[in-house]
Amino acid sequence: MSLTSDCPHFLLPHKTPTVTLNRGLFMRQGHKFIVSPLLLTNAVRSIRQTREQETPPDFFYFSDFERHNAEIAAFHLDKILDFRRVPPVAGRLVNMTKEIRDVTRDKKLWRTFFISPANNVCFYGECSYYCSTEHALCGKPDQIEGSLAAFLPDLALAKRKTWRNPWRRSYHKRKKAEWEVDPDYCEEVKQTPPYDSGTRLLDIMDMTVFDFLMGNMDRHHYETFEKFGNETFIIHLDNGRGFGKHSHDETSILVPLTQCCRVRKSTHLRLQLLAKEEYKLSMLMAESLVRDRLSPILIQPHLDAMDRRLRQVLNVLSECIEKEGHSYVVEDDLQGHHGTDHAHTGPRRR
Repeated sequence: MSLTSDCPHFLLPHKTPTVTLNRGLFMRQGHKFIVSPLLLTNAVRSIRQTREQETPPDFFYFSDFERHNAEIAAFHLDKILDFRRVPPVAGRLVNMTKEIRDVTRDKKLWRTFFISPANNVCFYGECSYYCSTEHALCGKPDQIEGSLAAFLPDLALAKRKTWRNPWRRSYHKRKKAEWEVDPDYCEEVKQTPPYDSGTRLLDIMDMTVFDFLMGNMDRHHYETFEKFGNETFIIHLDNGRGFGKHSHDETSILVPLTQCCRVRKSTHLRLQLLAKEEYKLSMLMAESLVRDRLSPILIQPHLDAMDRRLRQVLNVLSECIEKEGHSYVVEDDLQGHHGTDHAHTGPRRR
């Protein structure tokens, strides 16, 4: 069995079950992290922006809001793409009093709870920055909408390794990253471990498609399970900055695909299927998301934007195939045993 192809850890039921938050808490709002002293088992990202709001045009990608509904939608999108690399995420309404304040064993966290002038329950936790009364999480009066993610398996059982994304942005207001100025940047990446062998480069291409469909520009790092070395798959964590703009398609997210012109056959076939009217991506997403407790998760313009972006991805791949040849661009991962280290033997058209 191939961990790269099958991702057995994430072949899970459609709905994430209700989880009691007293087993461990991880809340995030913007750049804020609040962690309980107990086992880090579950994650919650809270509401900060309404469904209808788009990212303000003057915001840099690193200043964008973290959206709880983006985390939920990303899980469903990843599943529909058949990647299954996002841990299960579900929306729920959290009672900050009963499910956080009254069950935490962290005295420092407990002391950050307060009642706002509007008589709402708020707290801000402990962190390096943005943990203050001015940046608190507040309920209405103690209910807050959020996304809950299950981290499976636990870090104590399976350590994860963090990798710098080769196509990471500069995270600077004026500087550009190398890949933005060097059209042959992919050739350099392909000579660098772990992208010079195995399936890691194809994993990056999958992640590129995933991020472009939801408009996520914030993929600076990614994680893998440490135990399996390079014979593993990328875990698609931290998707809160997706689905920020439905009126704009950020084509720079597609640069890894346009530079490398590589894709798995299984991914290519799935994208072609989702472009058909009877299996339309927006329709499948709407049907899947309606089951979440916080439905509606995405407004219709975001669903329509995914269909539009999917056509752009397929156009890029068509241009790649026309330029480089089908056997070079499309890696056949469907023959023989899944997970074989497929040596790239297809001729490159010149």
